[in-house]
Amino acid sequence: MFDALDLRELLSDELLERTESGYAIDGLATEVRAALESSQGPLSEIERLYGELDQTSLCPGWAYEEPSAFDEILALAPGSEAGRRPPAEVLRDRVHAAWLGRCAGCNLGKPVEGGWGRQKLRHYLELAGAFPLADYVPALDPMPAGFRLHPSWRDATRGRVQGMARDDDTDYTMLALRILEKYGPGFTSADVGTEWLLALPFTMVYTAERVAYRNLIYGLEPPSTATHRNPYREWIGALIRGDMFGYVSPGDPATAARLAYQDAALSHTANGIYGEMWAAALIAAALSSTSAQETLEAALTVVPARSRLAEALRTTMDAHRNGKSWDEAMTSMEGRLAGYHWVHTINNAEVVAAALLWGEGDFSRTIGLAVEAGLDTDCTGATAGSVFGALHGRGALPAHWTDPLHDSIHSAIFGFEGVRISDLVDRTMRVSEALAGSGRPALHERAQS
Repeated sequence: MFDALDLRELLSDELLERTESGYAIDGLATEVRAALESSQGPLSEIERLYGELDQTSLCPGWAYEEPSAFDEILALAPGSEAGRRPPAEVLRDRVHAAWLGRCAGCNLGKPVEGGWGRQKLRHYLELAGAFPLADYVPALDPMPAGFRLHPSWRDATRGRVQGMARDDDTDYTMLALRILEKYGPGFTSADVGTEWLLALPFTMVYTAERVAYRNLIYGLEPPSTATHRNPYREWIGALIRGDMFGYVSPGDPATAARLAYQDAALSHTANGIYGEMWAAALIAAALSSTSAQETLEAALTVVPARSRLAEALRTTMDAHRNGKSWDEAMTSMEGRLAGYHWVHTINNAEVVAAALLWGEGDFSRTIGLAVEAGLDTDCTGATAGSVFGALHGRGALPAHWTDPLHDSIHSAIFGFEGVRISDLVDRTMRVSEALAGSGRPALHERAQS
């Protein structure tokens, strides 16, 4: 699934991406589908059709403005001023809680990753006596017919959690730390690519990241690494990489988003980039905010106002403001974004925002709702847990979530296997303090293409 080396599969997914993004493909779509249905067709025909898809343009009257260049994004996003950096001990506690919340939320979602959907996941949890989620997912033995847990269940289900299991959601957080330690805030997308090749195994990256990695090996440079035969360029892969840039930019969503842009542009475009900018800004805002509503409003200021992501986030925030229930909000999202893949940025970001709002300041409910939505469950659980920790601190994280982590985290990143979570907190704080004392240049002065 999502094979970066299978051109037929890439063509199929490119057709979906173009459909979602408002391209005029009606006549070409029939031809593409016919070629894909014929498994014996020549590869040259697939090559030709992919080339024609690449040449398509947006439909006249497309309602959204979704650029990928930083200056253009900046011009279309509302923008905001930096807030106050919290006192050192308060900040350390919140950063530590964000790391723990990310790990716990990710572990919670790992066993049921795979796009089960809300109803199927609820059915399984009800059979297990675990709905609504208030602890790690139980593994039923025997498994009911029609259900199969993700292979990570052996390390991430109730009673089996012994540290943070290896996951790309936490791998990328550590890789971002490595990049900031090595290059500082002036790192470029090319620097990110170099560190992927040095420290990140190809088989441990997926969808847009695997395509970008392939493109790096082919010798392409950013931003071509994000666009060349990459139908996953607006999927969630960049959003899950943004947390570290928020951790080191407390109270400064704009700077967090700027750092996140440099990372995202290696592999993503448009809403894929906005997703990481939004997630980084969300964390940065949470570290100095007092409510989920305030945090979400601050993060929305880095997203182009006429993008599909901004529209989806505003819809969910309005639903909560107007007294809609969680189920009503999720039903609305599922209807509006019915054609979107369960790994897309937009629907998953909307789930994270909704979980923070309807979670009502309760950690178990927040990460539980993020996972119960049934989309990219380890990703939504991780991001919601990270934001919650950044907003509320360690005192708001129940011990039954954090004790099984044993202050340890497994990783595929070179040099990080077996590292302690508390050590990562120390390193994060050192980077944050260095950036705070460096007199960071204005965002436009650091812009890199």
